[in-house]
Amino acid sequence: MTNDLPSLSTDEFLAGIDAVASKFDSAIYPQQYLPPDGWALLVRAGVRLPTLPKQYGGRDSHAEMCRIVEIASEWNLALGVYVIVNTGLALLPVVKWAGEEVKQEMLPLFAGSDPLMAGLAATEPGAGSALSAMATTFEEVDGGYRIRGRKHWQALSSTAHWWLVVAKSAHRREYGYFVVNRSEGFRTVELYEALGLKLLDYGVNDIDVVVPRHRRIDAEESGLTSVDLFMVSRTLLAAAGAGFLRRISREAHTYTEGRQIGRKPQSKIGFVNYRLAAIDTSLTICEALNHYVETELDFRDDMTPAFPAVQALKTVATERIVSAAQHYQQLTGGEGYRCGSPTNIAGQAFLDSRVFTIFDGNNDMLSQQLAAHCLTRRAGRPLSGFLAEWPLTASGVAALQADLSFLDQRLDQARQVLAGRAVAYLFAVGRVLEWAAETGADPGRVRSAIEFLRNDIAGVAAEFRLLATGVLDSGGAAQPARHGPRDPFPLRHDLGWAEAATDVGD
Repeated sequence: MTNDLPSLSTDEFLAGIDAVASKFDSAIYPQQYLPPDGWALLVRAGVRLPTLPKQYGGRDSHAEMCRIVEIASEWNLALGVYVIVNTGLALLPVVKWAGEEVKQEMLPLFAGSDPLMAGLAATEPGAGSALSAMATTFEEVDGGYRIRGRKHWQALSSTAHWWLVVAKSAHRREYGYFVVNRSEGFRTVELYEALGLKLLDYGVNDIDVVVPRHRRIDAEESGLTSVDLFMVSRTLLAAAGAGFLRRISREAHTYTEGRQIGRKPQSKIGFVNYRLAAIDTSLTICEALNHYVETELDFRDDMTPAFPAVQALKTVATERIVSAAQHYQQLTGGEGYRCGSPTNIAGQAFLDSRVFTIFDGNNDMLSQQLAAHCLTRRAGRPLSGFLAEWPLTASGVAALQADLSFLDQRLDQARQVLAGRAVAYLFAVGRVLEWAAETGADPGRVRSAIEFLRNDIAGVAAEFRLLATGVLDSGGAAQPARHGPRDPFPLRHDLGWAEAATDVGD
């Protein structure tokens, strides 16, 4: 790494990142663990610097964190995740919440050219999303804390040098957050064979360490909770989606324009055009969400007030990533079913995308939490009335002019999940309109995005009607909803998961 990286302009700095990231183009780069010398190239280009404060040699830039993930993901989605894990998921919590002694010990190392890696260890076998089921414990001992347990699905399981470990007290209901060096007793005992994201190593780690007292983050003083740990990484998936979908859109158009079906290119076939429009619309939506992240949020601040927006951002962006990859693979046919095809990257794109709806929190869990957030704040109003006035959804409701009364019935757990999805789509409509007004985006792109999101909400309404038929009842008898919903789109186009960790990809 050169000494002038912190002083470069943003454009110069990002150009250097792009030049290095291009070496990992998913069309040609081997689908294997990223070797240390590969990560070293990115480190020397400064990939970690926007996450670090300037007093430690960093660039301290929220916007650059977003742009680096977007750039990396356009070249290789797995590379974008690699960056998110090292920066937003592992380093930034230390920057925001750790004590000064820990920062002095750790952060200068990451501002240098040594290709160190960092990870977060939270998820455990058998614990799922409930922290109360966590088996990894900590207790005070002479000189510090002893942490013992087992974690799994950590990204960089066998390669990260520093870890942020979540554990619960061995003696009382209390959670602790500790900075651990691998050499102190963080041991990989098994590696998993993941379906996609082959650049990252996932596995099982046994932990038996004693860490000094200063390595515990004072959660009470800093206000840190388990949900806070995942806010930034979830949000950065909008940036990953914007970059990845820009690549998928470009590849899909190139493929269909170059493939002859009879006397005309594949791109001239009607339903092919529909699939291309669906991919392009997913790109539009993720670009709008990413614009919101870059301009309205700041990872360096307290992200707690952004909780509902982050839940919506993550669910919508990841649905779009998965959907677009599926459309792209359908367009490429049999050639898209094999990795390493000379004509497309659809096979690998499909595999890499599959995890995103469970990565950093299962989307069903996040949707239920979003609905519950709204229900506890509606102050006796129907949910549809609350959403018409809530700043995060009001512009979306006004733009669609749709009947949302299907949301105003009693919402059991299943209906809360569905309602949360509808809330997220309304949020996305508002962000598309905001993005268009602020950037002068093409009206045709905006119109298509709004109509696809309208259809998504109509789909939720249809699922409400399906539930009203009693399909979940053991006897199969239809049980009408308390307030039977009308068709909101005629002729037009108990918190079971309250303790949120992740199911995969920490």
